Amino acid sequence: MRLGDIRTSLAAWLATVLASVSLLPLVDGADWLVQGALLLLTQTGVGVLLRHSRLSSALVALAQLATGVVLLTLVSAREYALAGLVPTPAVLERFGQLLTAGGEDIGRYTTPAPATEGIRLLIWAGVLLVGLLVDLLAVPLRNAAAAGLPLLALYSVAAGVGQDAAGWGYFAAAGLGYLVLLLSEGRERLSHWGLFYGGAGGGRWMSPRDMAMSAGPRARAGRRIGALALGAALLTPLLLPGLGGGLLDVDNDGRSGLGEDGTISVDPVVALKDQLNQPENVRLLTYTTDGDPQEMYLRLMALDQFNGSEWASSDWHEDEVPPAPWTVTGLGRDIASTRAVTEVRASDVYAQPSLPVPYPATSIAAEGDWSFDRGSQTLVSDEAALSSRGLGYRVDHLTVEPTAGQLAGAPEPPEDFREYYTRVPDNLPDEVAATAAEITGDAANDHERAVALQEWFTQSGGFRYDTRVDSGTGTEAIVNFLERREGFCVHFAFTMAAMARSLDIPAQVAVGFTPGTRNAAGAYEVGAHNAHAWPELYFEGVGWVRFEPTPGQGNTPEYSRPLPPEQEEETGEPDPTERPEPTEPTPDPSSADPDRCDPALDGACGEEPRTPEDDGDEAGFPLWPTLGIGGGVLLLALLVTGPLLWRTRVRARRLAPGAGPLDAWRELTDSAWDYGIEPHPSETPRQAAERIVRVARLDAEAAAAVRELATAVEAELFAPPSDASGEPASRSGWERPLALVRAGLGTGLPRHSRLRALLLPRSASRVIPRRA
Repeated sequence: MRLGDIRTSLAAWLATVLASVSLLPLVDGADWLVQGALLLLTQTGVGVLLRHSRLSSALVALAQLATGVVLLTLVSAREYALAGLVPTPAVLERFGQLLTAGGEDIGRYTTPAPATEGIRLLIWAGVLLVGLLVDLLAVPLRNAAAAGLPLLALYSVAAGVGQDAAGWGYFAAAGLGYLVLLLSEGRERLSHWGLFYGGAGGGRWMSPRDMAMSAGPRARAGRRIGALALGAALLTPLLLPGLGGGLLDVDNDGRSGLGEDGTISVDPVVALKDQLNQPENVRLLTYTTDGDPQEMYLRLMALDQFNGSEWASSDWHEDEVPPAPWTVTGLGRDIASTRAVTEVRASDVYAQPSLPVPYPATSIAAEGDWSFDRGSQTLVSDEAALSSRGLGYRVDHLTVEPTAGQLAGAPEPPEDFREYYTRVPDNLPDEVAATAAEITGDAANDHERAVALQEWFTQSGGFRYDTRVDSGTGTEAIVNFLERREGFCVHFAFTMAAMARSLDIPAQVAVGFTPGTRNAAGAYEVGAHNAHAWPELYFEGVGWVRFEPTPGQGNTPEYSRPLPPEQEEETGEPDPTERPEPTEPTPDPSSADPDRCDPALDGACGEEPRTPEDDGDEAGFPLWPTLGIGGGVLLLALLVTGPLLWRTRVRARRLAPGAGPLDAWRELTDSAWDYGIEPHPSETPRQAAERIVRVARLDAEAAAAVRELATAVEAELFAPPSDASGEPASRSGWERPLALVRAGLGTGLPRHSRLRALLLPRSASRVIPRRA
């Protein structure tokens, strides 16, 4: 491999890395970029080494692709791989899970999003793929100009998602990388020109060294032109009126957690932390209620899926809002509950695609075409134009008041329900389950286990509340939190829910707001600092029950406080010392309907608790893993069969009707090369024909066909015929002899050599760039 090819490979790597810099505003931190650059450098290095061994370009590209897969396995799924490196079906399944999680993260988080495992895998895979395409186009195909297309695609993704990524600095970095690649490939192309005439006045042939020296001014001029072009691309948007900031939107404030128009939305992790750390407690909601203000936790969404590194919502959405009153999952008839009505008004700066409501809501009256989120028991919208911004809505809901005894005596939930809401991934660190088991070792039932976990977080565990702590990502985030024992509500809620699941207690995480504060007019105001996350545990006959493990935040429900030691541990009946249970209100006659279900009176109405899987939301193959794995298989199939398909296409064109002996001769020499007989440019056609016959040991008929074609080529080159009898042979004249020669070339060779000649023809490295 020439030194110039090594230089071009490194320039292709640098160009890809500089284009990837535009992703920095989209993802928190920069370590993922450094890691991605190192992965790409390894993949590029493999290509450099293999090209030095003179393998065909197709084999080198395939080896680089395999290297990229191994590298991704090493950094993202080594615990599932054979010897930590070799991909297995479990690795592909893990990739599918991470791609699914990454796709959901991209759609859910505001920028900069956390560098979750899923997002890291998406970025690394994209950078490696773009780097492979850039390297392939710039080095073996010697077309650095076309290499700008994948670089532009990478930059366009960043610029399309986040406006900060379109800043002049990121554009300049991407443009500089492309310019370096063009200059490097141009220098290498110039070195291939060989000797040339010096021109007027010189009258001499110049050596490559003299040529390089004389090209100095031209090279300097080329660099000046490139720098001026890059500068013009940066300055032009500022000089053109009416186009806005374009790539140079220097006025973009880029505030994390805020929309382009200054609106605020609450994100499960990133923006939630941002809201808590805002210097001003921006008012988001105002509400009035006839219910208990202390229990007015406004639930925004329920996160029921846990992959080991993060919690996410299954988006259990229904296009049609069910008729009111809505059923409440798991709520039984003997649990005290009172009906309440809450009127909510969202501020003009609060734009959320789902409505925060008290749980459990039995109906919501709001303007607009909303969908129903059954998992979160609220209304949601998939339309960007429809949100909570400035919206007023009425919520009919229940205040459910179970006793500690009722929770302690709760029966087992249905098996499929328990199985869904107790799922924990295989990569969850063992410390999580071990710590949970140690804390709850003396507990006799799930209620006591839940209370023990809550008490450990809030009292005996030595935890400290701090909103400045990074939310953390990856499978070790929970372990780090347990070791450092400091964090904010996300850490406490996520960790307690994970621990509960490890104890086989159905659990999920709710995100929303604490009750807020009362103003002078008697209404309650909820601000950005009220953003909160809390765990919810399921008890059969009661439903989803809120716990509060975050120290000093919110309020601790009565039923979640430890029972006095002297209290009798009877299940199903409250202790006489407890406050009397509220009596059930008399139903409003205007709404009484014997054929209608009212959860406040009829509980769950005999309906078994359901999961998103019961409605087929996860039936069949998941979209992202299917597309990801299917796309990977398709790409691999194209890489494997690409040389074969290309050679077949080239052969058909060379032997098409009207093609002459020159095309047939090219096909003959390439076919010989496929079987290991490399062409020598210094040979005449007759010399090449004799060497092919001798090395391949062709029989008499095939040898005669080779010699005949060589004679025809010499006649075509040195003595073109002038009459009709000397017209070039048609396809019918050369196709059969060449088929006979190809059969003779493969005779006597091992099977693997014949397969290589068919699937990975050596001549493809010349056929593709020269287009035959």
